Amino acid sequence: MPAATINELLLDALHRYDKPDLLRYKQGGTWRTISSQTFLRRVVSLAQSLQEQGIRPGDRVALFSENRPEWHIADLALLGLSAISVPVYTAEAAERLRYILVNSGSRVCFVAGPPQWEKFLAVWKECAELEAVISFTPPPAVSPEPGRRVLSWAQVVRDDVSDQAVADFERRARACRPEDVATLIYTSGTTGRPKGALLTQGNFASNVLGTMQWLKSEAGTIALSVLPLCHIFERTTDYTYFTQGVSIAYGESFEKVTENLREVRPHVMAAVPRFFEKFYARLQERLQGAPAWQRKIFAWAERVGREALPCRLAGKAPPLRLRWRYALADAFVYRKLRVEMGGRIRHFVSGGAPLARELNEFFHALGLTIYEGYGLTETSPVIAVNVPGAVKLGTVGRPIPGVEVKTAADGEILTRGPHVMTGYYQMEEETQAVLRDGWLATGDIGFLDDDGFLTITDRKKDLIKTAAGKFVAPQPIENRLKQSPYIQNAVVVGDRRKYVVALLVPNYAALEKAVRARGLAFTSRATLLAHPEVQALLAAEVEKVNRDLAQYERPKRFAPLPQEFSFDGGQLTYTQKVRRRKIEEQYRDLIESLYTEEPAPGA
Repeated sequence: MPAATINELLLDALHRYDKPDLLRYKQGGTWRTISSQTFLRRVVSLAQSLQEQGIRPGDRVALFSENRPEWHIADLALLGLSAISVPVYTAEAAERLRYILVNSGSRVCFVAGPPQWEKFLAVWKECAELEAVISFTPPPAVSPEPGRRVLSWAQVVRDDVSDQAVADFERRARACRPEDVATLIYTSGTTGRPKGALLTQGNFASNVLGTMQWLKSEAGTIALSVLPLCHIFERTTDYTYFTQGVSIAYGESFEKVTENLREVRPHVMAAVPRFFEKFYARLQERLQGAPAWQRKIFAWAERVGREALPCRLAGKAPPLRLRWRYALADAFVYRKLRVEMGGRIRHFVSGGAPLARELNEFFHALGLTIYEGYGLTETSPVIAVNVPGAVKLGTVGRPIPGVEVKTAADGEILTRGPHVMTGYYQMEEETQAVLRDGWLATGDIGFLDDDGFLTITDRKKDLIKTAAGKFVAPQPIENRLKQSPYIQNAVVVGDRRKYVVALLVPNYAALEKAVRARGLAFTSRATLLAHPEVQALLAAEVEKVNRDLAQYERPKRFAPLPQEFSFDGGQLTYTQKVRRRKIEEQYRDLIESLYTEEPAPGA
């Protein structure tokens, strides 16, 4: 694959696809658009302003904002100046924000919204190198210290940029080299302190080129951007959209994604497994309250979809009789579900965390295609992905072009290629620990099958070794537990113990509905969870999962938790992966209580 820069790919695309609706965003309840030319001129204008602020190649500039057009305008301006962007998740705690700003040595920070401003102002005085803040939204009335500046978006961006200024910017941007650092991304991490991964122009370009060879989109395609742009998955996905002339609509929030799907009616969307898990849970909850005849029709349609699935995955037409049944199922069931997704979805791309095979099969059976992939912040991010004509459910697909994958003796996945970061910022020891002889140690355990498809079994650090020496991979068990309509999330623990146990986050809406239907009373979540019938209901759901597991893999006991996991609470990462060590620490006493009494024989 020829060396290229992300600047070249993006600038070429802006000229190739001169779109009136390159970007879409919702303002005052109305969806508005920004054209390719307006976007480019705002990028150039901002780059000029940043130069006036003294930003030079290699300087770090932070982006502390939700998804919005200004985020991409700022990003491309920084890329063109060979400056290094430092994206920060909007829900970061003030202390972590301070760490990132100080550790990166950011000179300027873009900020949007009152919640972000409140956190930013709490730490600005401690960030000695931070000279200015640029607000995407009207800034609060603040009096910065001498030598520091607060600038509004209107002060640094305008549309009336000359053609010569555009040409000068492009000439400079295209002069960037593949090895130039483009961004510094601090990993959310499931353990330990944040590490800043240094990714280059060439890293991004190789990943976009390798992905778009397989996941192609035609002109007129609209994508909904809902995952945070500070995370590598959505960011590189959006670069791929730009490169293929896809219009990007920014979702208002993860909570409003269903509403935005119906409004925008996108053709493609990147999502994390939590999105599909929540959709499935809501669907199951609705089915439980539906008349018996509707439940029977849905069950029939699901069976038909699963029967036709092998043919659909192989790209073959089902036998005639099955084709008729599938058409009926589509008319009565599948089509209605697709309407809830906007009605035009061609496919989803899932990443950021493992997607349960059973869940993927369910969506495929109902005519909603999900291409599951795999990658890391350190790999820009895509390593492998299922693609049209090459889908194997239960795997994360084949490695994309230019990417090498192999497994170490202990099963750890190693990867090499132009997608791998240069290292962790100012962390030589940590860099050497994961980069050896050109290969990046991913920290994930898995294998390549005879057809070249990659399967991830678990995180290396997450593997549980019982007191009997048996290894248990918790993620597949947790994914099975989450298929229950009564279980929203689950964490399996038991390292160096006689047996494993499970912490369950109940789906409280479904539980409360089931309890009320039985005429039972409760006054709080605590009294709800203490009810014998609720305990029995959850126990039955755990037992369903245990039937298919080896004896040593079965959670022998469980405990329901009174509140959901969250990023703010420290239990989840940006992409909704559980921070296992943090959860074990927070619920140490509860976990200990599950081992104070031996489980019943045969449990």
